[in-house]
Amino acid sequence: MSTDWRPACTLSALRVRAGMLADIRQFFAERGLLEVSATVVAAHTVTDPNIESIAAGPIGYLQTSPEYQLKRLLAAGVPSLYSLGPVFRAGELGRLHNPEFTLLEWYRLGYDDVQLMAEVAELVDLILGSDDYHFHRYAALVGDLNRPAAELDLALVDALAELGPGRHFITHYPADQAALARLHADEPETAARFELVVDGVELANGYHELTDADEQRRRFARDIEQRRIAGRVEPSLDERFLAALDSGLPDCAGVALGVDRLLMLKQGADSLAAVTAFPADRA
Repeated sequence: MSTDWRPACTLSALRVRAGMLADIRQFFAERGLLEVSATVVAAHTVTDPNIESIAAGPIGYLQTSPEYQLKRLLAAGVPSLYSLGPVFRAGELGRLHNPEFTLLEWYRLGYDDVQLMAEVAELVDLILGSDDYHFHRYAALVGDLNRPAAELDLALVDALAELGPGRHFITHYPADQAALARLHADEPETAARFELVVDGVELANGYHELTDADEQRRRFARDIEQRRIAGRVEPSLDERFLAALDSGLPDCAGVALGVDRLLMLKQGADSLAAVTAFPADRA
């Protein structure tokens, strides 16, 4: 008789997850952030060439992140906020990936990327215990930047593997990898973007957010052109999101953090399946 109806993780793991989610909510309650629920399905999706969305028929796409919705709320006057819930990405299944996963995303009005990194460290310390953090500029890790994007991606993967255990912030990404981040005013060739890698696991990705709707539209157009050249799906632009930027997104910084990966690190597990009740192969 098949036993794959059973959860992949233990009851103990489920209890640790529940406790961690409560700790995260308490962390933000103490800081006055508003929890909001983003919709799981929306009419539009991201243009990022490195992310594949899951279509949900005529109603749109399963969301890869609540980012667009949270920024629309900020533009409408909602204060600093966060969302904690499921998101979806196609083609992601393995030790550190599942098509559905839990994402924590939050935005701080008046913060820049440096201030937000400090808060990310506070949250990670709360969950994993205190430790030192190391800071690395992107160029210092990958060397020559005058290489194709695919080569740079592989160079970064190799560099991160060489960092070994510990907590590492990667900063000053090249301007062409800014995504939804603004550029540094004093170093316009670099983006105000960071990633946090803990014990070799990519955990969080944050920005001092771009507020220029025209520049964001240009970046989206470049994304779609890259997708066209690669023969991939070309999503239409989310005009509601761009209208929100045009109406005035307040100065803010935001970050997305993989909750399942954080839980995996907390429990010393070697895969997401060990801390997930029903991963894709059992769902």
